[in-house]
Amino acid sequence: MLIGEVARRSGVSARMLRHYESLGLVQPSGRTGSGYREYSGADIRRIFHVESLRAMGLSLREIGRALDDPGFTPSALVDDLIRRTRERIAAETELLTRLRRVHATDPAGWEDVLQVVTLLGALGSKNADARQRAALAPVAEVPVEALAEAALGESDPNVAGALRWALARAGGGGPALLARGLGSPEAAVRERAARSLAEMPGDEATALLRDALAHPDAVVRGHAALALGTRGEADVVPELVDMVVAGRNDTDAADALSVLAGDEAADRITAALVAALAHDTTSASARGRLAQALAGVPGAAASRALGELLADADRAVALTAAYVLRLRDVG
Repeated sequence: MLIGEVARRSGVSARMLRHYESLGLVQPSGRTGSGYREYSGADIRRIFHVESLRAMGLSLREIGRALDDPGFTPSALVDDLIRRTRERIAAETELLTRLRRVHATDPAGWEDVLQVVTLLGALGSKNADARQRAALAPVAEVPVEALAEAALGESDPNVAGALRWALARAGGGGPALLARGLGSPEAAVRERAARSLAEMPGDEATALLRDALAHPDAVVRGHAALALGTRGEADVVPELVDMVVAGRNDTDAADALSVLAGDEAADRITAALVAALAHDTTSASARGRLAQALAGVPGAAASRALGELLADADRAVALTAAYVLRLRDVG
């Protein structure tokens, strides 16, 4: 079969067939009397083998080794192809993400595009100052998705604070983007998500924080409870009391209980603290923290509970109760 016919049947151009010949990949088995290349059935099968391996991503040099070297190990090459393909997909996925984020800012001109690209690059910089400056850029210039991703991955406390501040001002789907981080297998990412979500305003963030109260991670529940407590959500009282007992952000939890302890909630909070004080498994240190938390609750029920603690077997608890009652009498 002559080269033109081979090209038509195989889909490989005559020019490429000549290139294969120059590399020694496919050599026509014979020549006609006029000197034209003549390909045998075996030659054509080899052409299809070359094309199949090219489709897998092998270079022509690798194809030559694969077809001619008896000691060539296919598995090693396939492993390398998998690695290179993953790297290429990751790079192209990153590029696609960057393009989408630039598009989301609806740039009016190339200067706007370049500004967004510069800010996105700064958010991923190894320099903490550069990341912080990018986070503090005008909100309209930084895509919310990029801010959320940066906040979930940021370990520097100053940069993290700037990112949370920027997200709180940005809105535009920020709470939902942060909530994805609550499902991360990494505890640090879950905590960053919860802290960032706690500083987001609005009904969407509040609803997501309510959902987070049932999260299996106690740190996530704690951030949600503290944030909801400042928003007047009385349903967080059990979680706040648990935080006091566990000594986990207990001062903040006690402050949140004090804020929640209005006319209607004071008796409920008092009852929850007293129940925890009376529990058999509550340690001495936890009882001390509970007594201090009770001191911040107004109302007659809290005063009666403190009066009963004057005779408590734990001297520290009794002294705390006496001190608080004296202050209340003076007031």
